[in-house]
Amino acid sequence: MYFAGENAVHTTLRRIAQRLSDLGIDYAIAGGMCLFRHGFRRFTHDVDILVTRESLAKIHENLEGRGYLPPFAGSKNLRDTDTGVRIDFIVSGQYPGDGAPGPIVFPDPQAVSKEIEGIRYIDVVPLIELKLASGQASHRAQDLHDVQQLIHILTLSRELADKLHPSLRSAYLQKWNDAQKAAADDD
Repeated sequence: MYFAGENAVHTTLRRIAQRLSDLGIDYAIAGGMCLFRHGFRRFTHDVDILVTRESLAKIHENLEGRGYLPPFAGSKNLRDTDTGVRIDFIVSGQYPGDGAPGPIVFPDPQAVSKEIEGIRYIDVVPLIELKLASGQASHRAQDLHDVQQLIHILTLSRELADKLHPSLRSAYLQKWNDAQKAAADDD
C-alpha cells in the first residue's frame, strides 16, 4: 500500500498539503516523501515540510487542536490525530545536518518548490543541495545515499555539479562516481 500511495503517510501528506494551501501558507514537501515523488521510492514514516518561521507560527495557531497535535509540549512538529503520522517542520534559515552554521541554509519554500499533482515539493536540484549539505553530518549518511539513488534513478549528469553551491560540488561528484560504480556492479 505504501508504494502504491495508499497508506497513512500518503494520506497525511495529502491532507496537510490541502490544509496549508487553504491557509495560504507557502510550503514544500521535503524528505522521503519528496524523494518518492521524484522517483526514489524508499520507505518513510513521517512527512517533512519546509516552511518559514512566520508560517510555522500560523500553522500552529490554525491547526493545533484541529486534527493535529504536537507530539510533546512546545514541539515545532505536529502529529495527525487521525493517522498518527508525524509531520516534521523544517524552518527556512536554519542549517541542514547538524544545525551548525555553514554555507547552505534551508531556503524559502516558495523559491525552491514545484507543484506536482497539486502538492508543492522541493525541486530536484535544491533537494540534492540540501541532502548533500545534511549528509556532511556524520549521523546523516542516509542523505548521501539518497543523492546517489537520485543520480542513478534520474540518470543525472556529472555536469549537474555546476548548478550546485561550490562547497557541494565535490560531494556530488563523489556520489555521481559511486552511482556509476554501483550501476556497473549491477550489470
